Amino acid sequence: MKLPTWKRLVLKVGSALIAPERQGCSSRYLLTLAQFIVRCRAQGTQVILVSSGSIAAGAHRFPEIPPATAPSARVALKKAMAAAGQTEMMAAWDKLFDFPSAQILLTHGDLRDRERYESIRETIFTLLEHEILPIINENDTVTTDALKVGDNDNLSAMVAAAADADTLIICSDIDGLYDKNPHLHADARLQPEVKRITQAIYDMAGGSHSDVGTGGMRTKIEAAEKAVSHGIDTYIINGFNESAFSALLEGDNPGTLFHADERPMQELQHWMTHTASEQGEVIVQTVPGQTLDEHCARLSCNKVLEIRGEFAAGDTILVRSKDGTRLAKARANYGSSLLTFITEHDDPELTSNLTDAQGSIISEQDIALLEHRIGEPR
Repeated sequence: MKLPTWKRLVLKVGSALIAPERQGCSSRYLLTLAQFIVRCRAQGTQVILVSSGSIAAGAHRFPEIPPATAPSARVALKKAMAAAGQTEMMAAWDKLFDFPSAQILLTHGDLRDRERYESIRETIFTLLEHEILPIINENDTVTTDALKVGDNDNLSAMVAAAADADTLIICSDIDGLYDKNPHLHADARLQPEVKRITQAIYDMAGGSHSDVGTGGMRTKIEAAEKAVSHGIDTYIINGFNESAFSALLEGDNPGTLFHADERPMQELQHWMTHTASEQGEVIVQTVPGQTLDEHCARLSCNKVLEIRGEFAAGDTILVRSKDGTRLAKARANYGSSLLTFITEHDDPELTSNLTDAQGSIISEQDIALLEHRIGEPR
């Protein structure tokens, strides 16, 4: 039996483990999770906790939302629940540890901005250096549709990449990934290992069985895809099963292990691919037989066919070919208004002058060439 050699671990805990009855935080499952964190730290593993549950923890302080409630009022009430529940959740965690913890609340807007992303990394590293447990959650009180990750499975993968973790453990309400939903099919078989995430793996994912959380198995596979591409081993385990945590510490696999890619992405390319969200798209003319890097390197204005969305110079954009193939994500050197003007005025001299003055449409230093990702449409 080989004991784990984790150096830095991210543990993702869902709402159903924090407040299973939506009546505030409960120690029913938290004690086991806390003991696991304590034992990991005692073995020399640095731990980062991504903890959902603020809305579920704060729900009992508000009246039940009537079905006829207007959407805007419903959203405002959930934000208030998150504000009330976040302090209760942090207090519940703090009671279980004899070492300090620190709260970090994030939005996708924080993660997709490179300067703020670097600031988040520095904060996490400094907390770990001082043996303080970072507890991270999405900032549901202030986030909007445009700024939110939407589920803490994917957030945990982004955090694991930002923190240079080597292992991600995602708690679920089932033992791991099954070939079909075990809540509906008695003959469902657990998949102990996944060496490569393919469409067949995504096809196994069903919906969320819990009525408390927001993430189903599909979001967990999406998170695993993000993590393994950064060289991070990812486990999906049953967070309600105390023996699963003991098994992990003994070197056993109680759930599904998604093996880290043997050739992981570099940090900047991973951030560009999996964390930075594109603000617009540039559709370009491609030449048959050319490789992706030949399409995207020194991408000139005369190759632009169409501009979609609004973006400024410095924003992240998606480069697509005419047939819809995702070619690259990169930092734009031109704003959408200027590029639209160029495409609408077919003037070779203007195009040549602009290209000479400002160079390639996209930054050659901040580019991630893309292969079609399994979990996304073309």
